[in-house]
Amino acid sequence: MTTKTLKVQLVKGLIGTRQDHRATVKGLGLRRVNSIAELQDTPSVRGMINKVSYLVKVVA
Repeated sequence: MTTKTLKVQLVKGLIGTRQDHRATVKGLGLRRVNSIAELQDTPSVRGMINKVSYLVKVVA
């Protein structure tokens, strides 16, 4: 069985954002604007994406 993955891209900079949102973006493995991380599709990852949805975009 193959596990589903999500590709997440950081589309907005982190300056001026809340500290816990910056930590969430770092936890997703995103470093700079336009960086892409491929993550497992789990409820915890979806919750992190939902928390910082104004900063990231799901690519694929």
